[in-house]
Amino acid sequence: MKRYIFKEISFCEMCGDKTENHKVLGQRLNKPQGFRPKTKTGISVTILKCTNCGLIYSNPQPIPFDLQDHYGMPPEDYWKDEYFVWNPTYFSSQIQEAKKLLDFKPGMKALDIGAGLGKAMLSMENEGFDVYGLEPSISFYERAISKMGIKKEKLKLCAIEDADYEPEFFDFITFGAVFEHLYESSKCLEKAFRWLKPNGIIHIEVPSSKWLIAKLINFYYRLIGTNYVTHLSPMHPPFHLYEFDLKSFIKLSQKLKFKIESYRYDVGSIYHFPKIFHGILKTYIRATNTGMQLTVWLRKQ
Repeated sequence: MKRYIFKEISFCEMCGDKTENHKVLGQRLNKPQGFRPKTKTGISVTILKCTNCGLIYSNPQPIPFDLQDHYGMPPEDYWKDEYFVWNPTYFSSQIQEAKKLLDFKPGMKALDIGAGLGKAMLSMENEGFDVYGLEPSISFYERAISKMGIKKEKLKLCAIEDADYEPEFFDFITFGAVFEHLYESSKCLEKAFRWLKPNGIIHIEVPSSKWLIAKLINFYYRLIGTNYVTHLSPMHPPFHLYEFDLKSFIKLSQKLKFKIESYRYDVGSIYHFPKIFHGILKTYIRATNTGMQLTVWLRKQ
């Protein structure tokens, strides 16, 4: 049984707006809810949406006594054996975009925050970066070294909150699919910018708070007479704490003084709908920027 501290949230993590006037979306259980959430038992938290920047978050926010309770499970429980095989094309589109924005030169320093098994580190190294990594999960850290061949001196076993690097050390920093797992994400981004060289680039991929499929599932939950929502999973895998709007980063840029170089919304997967509807849904999602994932590229001013 996981143990939690439930922290009351008073201000939006991204824009600083007071939470007292934010919109209540509904309740989220500590387990998958399925099509009949009324039949499930468990602990729930209230899910809110910031009316100023669109950030979706839980209040109170459940914080585990030990981070390993969330991320200490063996990687083999997540993926099949073939996932432990590195392919040079892994993370390739992100690397090419970073190179273009950086006016790349071999030997530029990169940091992968939440490196996991280290596959993105291997791909960046293969493309000429001098690569470092952070990984808070003991099991993932060990597999990255033993199975993927990541050099121990290049990978730190710690969370970003406890990490330290020289100021203005890196040219490129990637959060990948990590930012939504950070309890104080804006403070972590501020810390990463201190490690970044002037004109350097930070890459972030996060769940979008505008995702159409989530809105449709919420509508279904209302139709069956519940106040549940599908947003987030603060107490069960994949342990998402936030969903972000582009406005979340625009508001934060005013405080941290970065420039949004580019962004995009990715359609992602279509869940819980017959395949006959997938084509129509994807067309609408592309046209309205209501995809599952938001990617932003931030430049240090």
